[in-house]
Amino acid sequence: MIVELGHYALILAFAVSILQSLVPLVGAQKGWADWMAAAGPLASGQFALLAIAFAALTYAFVTSDFSVLLVVDNSHTLKPLLYKISGVWGNHEGSLLLWSLILALFGASAAWFGGNLPKTLQARVLAVQGAIGAAFLAFMIFTSNPFLRTALPPFDGHDLNPLLQDPGLAFHPPFLYLGYVGLSMAFSFAIAALIEGKVDAAWGRWVRPWTLAAWIFLTIGIALGSWWAYYELGWGGFWFWDPVENASFMPWLFATALLHSAIVVEKRETLKAWTILLAILGFGFSLMGTFIVRSGVITSVHAFASDPERGVFILLIFAVFVGGALTLFAFRGAALEAKGVFALVSRESALVLNNVLLAVASFVVFVGTMWPLVSELAFGRVLSVGAPFFNAAFTPFMVALAIALPVGAVMPWKRGKLGKAAASMTGALALAVALAGLAFALQTGRSALAPIGVLLGSWLVFGALIDLWTRGGRQGIGDRLRRIARLPRADWGKAIAHGGLGVTIFAVTAVLGWASEDIRVLRPGESFELSGHTFTLTGVERQPGPNYISTMATVEVRDGDRFITTLHPEKRVYPAAGMPTTEAGIHYTLTRDLYVALGDPQDGGGWALRTYVKPFAVWLWIGAALMALGGLVSLSDRRFRVAVGARRAPPAAAPAE
Repeated sequence: MIVELGHYALILAFAVSILQSLVPLVGAQKGWADWMAAAGPLASGQFALLAIAFAALTYAFVTSDFSVLLVVDNSHTLKPLLYKISGVWGNHEGSLLLWSLILALFGASAAWFGGNLPKTLQARVLAVQGAIGAAFLAFMIFTSNPFLRTALPPFDGHDLNPLLQDPGLAFHPPFLYLGYVGLSMAFSFAIAALIEGKVDAAWGRWVRPWTLAAWIFLTIGIALGSWWAYYELGWGGFWFWDPVENASFMPWLFATALLHSAIVVEKRETLKAWTILLAILGFGFSLMGTFIVRSGVITSVHAFASDPERGVFILLIFAVFVGGALTLFAFRGAALEAKGVFALVSRESALVLNNVLLAVASFVVFVGTMWPLVSELAFGRVLSVGAPFFNAAFTPFMVALAIALPVGAVMPWKRGKLGKAAASMTGALALAVALAGLAFALQTGRSALAPIGVLLGSWLVFGALIDLWTRGGRQGIGDRLRRIARLPRADWGKAIAHGGLGVTIFAVTAVLGWASEDIRVLRPGESFELSGHTFTLTGVERQPGPNYISTMATVEVRDGDRFITTLHPEKRVYPAAGMPTTEAGIHYTLTRDLYVALGDPQDGGGWALRTYVKPFAVWLWIGAALMALGGLVSLSDRRFRVAVGARRAPPAAAPAE
């Protein structure tokens, strides 16, 4: 009964989404106040219905209702409760329902908290959100229904993909979806602005918090996925340039560019057309990521489905929304006349440079991701584009961005002097060069990669600190510190996020430049040394888990005579799914990680062990956390919560006749 209730709520939500996409749009065009006012209740109703549907599916998973085909394919009675719940979205159909629920939540939030929006703009924004929701609900109902029953329910299920039975992967997809779907709000604001033919400072103020929220969620989601790959897959890396990893990274780059571009619209009322285009492309690449994950055109541990019919449906959604948006942009873009003018040397120009570097870097990742598919379809050649291409093609843009960012952040609006801005950063540059020199002097027989990363990372961190310091004015230290403490939260958030980027750049280069690796076969009782640490395999034993069988090694680590830790790398086999997984044993510290992965038993006796010593690896995720924290601090700025009076109130709308 509960499952049928969820199915019925899903169908009703589809009907409501169609009404939401039509009624407010017609009302805004005709000036009918009552039709525009229907947008809010319809958005709230769609969210409530999808919440009921999602709760019903969750109930089926938690209670192991094997009359539901999706539960049979993705659950098991012995599975821990956390993974029964995460199994709801650990598959194509359930994740699509979560996507639609989050989409409806963003639309309802625009209705609940958008009271300061002009009624016509709010109605059009909610109508576009309704249209996107209708498209995905149609996709779900007609090709990916999560509530299908099975005629002969089995006694037990086939279990969730073992790779997804992990805390990191339990929370990674929801955060990514909050980011992907959050960009739909920027898209809806862009389409509404194109229909109205008006983008001003108030529009820039309204679109920024939605974009910022999406960017925060994407940052957290990508960081969780990177951390999961690091400790779960046993290969010792944190980023593989996997197509699905790239599918989340490209919208993040566009969202970063959009955030900075919207600042220019808000402050200077220029770059309007470019900001609208970034909003379209950001959501467009989110849809492209959906196609990559769900169409079967690529093979990945992250991929959900391999059904060409579904891929065609997603491409149709992409063509309608992105193609239609770009067509509308072509017709109405000329109406978005920029009011502000600025010199070549100014903060506006620095933000334009930021946008260009981020956008081009994203297109580079896109080309590398899709080129194997294009090559196979067009030329019949099977190619593989891996890390060497991405590292060589992507890195220069990030280096240029890191170099320019601190100077651009202190540049004045409209017109500035490059020498004066650079002079204010002399201290940051001196400290960064000193640290890089120290790193180069301490390392022996290694490349210059890590020292360069120390230079760029510390340049960004010290630059962010000096940016805050200069905003405190020229008073005494006490007065300056008090003024800095009273700065808007957006300024603090910017400094924290930029500093987080610097920390991440440092950590990436430190791990790549200074890590040590050892692969060997060890018998119990044997030892070896790596980077001054002695690793001893003391034993290997089998242990039962809740729904798996574990082969667990015990590895003691010492530094000379000093005991450091005992690591327990393991290999798990899930009988229901018939699939093995690797669980690395990791000892985390702020200065280095000790990382051991257990391999297969060898014919001649002993076990294969892959061992790493990774300096400053944990700072990868500290940097990502700082970036997300900076976004949260900025989002809490009161200027995002107060009414914006940049537009005059529109004429009173008339009721429909």
